[in-house]
Amino acid sequence: MENPFRPGAGHRPPFLAGRQESTDQFKEFLEQKEILSNCILTGLRGVGKTVLLNTWRPLAIERGWLWCGNELSESAAASEKKMAVRLLADLSLLTSECKLDPQKIHHQVAAAKVKGVKLDYDGLWALYEAVPGLVSDKLKVILETAWSHLSPNPSFKGVIFAYDEAQTAADSDKNREYPLALILDVFQSIQSRGIPMMLVLAGLPMLFPMLVESRTFAERMFKVLSLDKLDEEASEQAIVRPIEMAKLQDPKTPNFLPKTVKTIVEKSGGYPYFIQFICKEAFDAFIQQGIGGAKEYSAPIDSIARKLDLDFFAARWSRLTNPQRSLLTLASEALSSTEDFTTAGIKKASAKHFNKPLTSSAITQMLATLINKGMVYKNRHGKYSFAVPMFGQFIARQIQNESKKVQ
Repeated sequence: MENPFRPGAGHRPPFLAGRQESTDQFKEFLEQKEILSNCILTGLRGVGKTVLLNTWRPLAIERGWLWCGNELSESAAASEKKMAVRLLADLSLLTSECKLDPQKIHHQVAAAKVKGVKLDYDGLWALYEAVPGLVSDKLKVILETAWSHLSPNPSFKGVIFAYDEAQTAADSDKNREYPLALILDVFQSIQSRGIPMMLVLAGLPMLFPMLVESRTFAERMFKVLSLDKLDEEASEQAIVRPIEMAKLQDPKTPNFLPKTVKTIVEKSGGYPYFIQFICKEAFDAFIQQGIGGAKEYSAPIDSIARKLDLDFFAARWSRLTNPQRSLLTLASEALSSTEDFTTAGIKKASAKHFNKPLTSSAITQMLATLINKGMVYKNRHGKYSFAVPMFGQFIARQIQNESKKVQ
């Protein structure tokens, strides 16, 4: 019996529940003839950003857009030059069959130096080297030249540069490297010239504030699509529909008991990755136990939830220092009904546990470090939230387990 559930980073579930509204909003971006708005797709880990980004790619291609991009990382976006290499490598997949026409190079000096090459990566890099000036100057010439070679094809509407984990491309005053500012400057410039090249950036909730901090005009350059957890109806569809689809191939596929479905919705918090994880483990348990002929199945949800703690949360918890763990434990105590917290709330919680409460400046400094680690983010209301879904509940379970050990 094949397991119908697929947890994993970026793995598309058998049934994509609760994301039609976001997809419809993305389709509006694809109707632009002149790029006035770029797209940011943001949300906590586990809400399905990568899955949705991969779902949008064929939709864009069907509508005449060329699509390139990749997943960014700290190493790939650590400097302006590395960001340029990333852009050229991705662009070259679209232009590699184009023979460079010197008359379409939008720079006289570069046109005189680069002749008889294809616009594959080596050709683009040769052009990059031939253009004098800053990295941004070079990229503007390359993107404009690339579009002048692609645009004669009437079926091409434009080019989308799509990057996942975009929050890893952080500017650094310390290193004097500004990869975020670079892509903002370059794309703002070429879009103002009417070149239809659009950015689609996916990342954690701190992404948009990072962009605005890098360049204030980013606030007008992007529209933000925020993914949240699924509501109860969509969560139930994410559980039930894959089973219904599996039954078409194997009628013996069991249903979850209605009470089990409700429990999975509750334990998962409506987060798509958690739904897939819990359901897959439940089905694996069913298969291994060999419950032949059962039409309905009550899964060992509590045991699976403990496995989720080990597989998903514990690795992140183990990378934190003891002071950082202590601070996040205080933050979990200070969580409001809207799942956010403040420095004042942490300070108040610390007064209950320490003779000398933490100072506001110390709390702010530690939170800044945790933001860089992708553990927390500052929301639009100036408060902080966990970047990892249901992390406060995980911390509460850790405290409970420690208490049991002491007893």
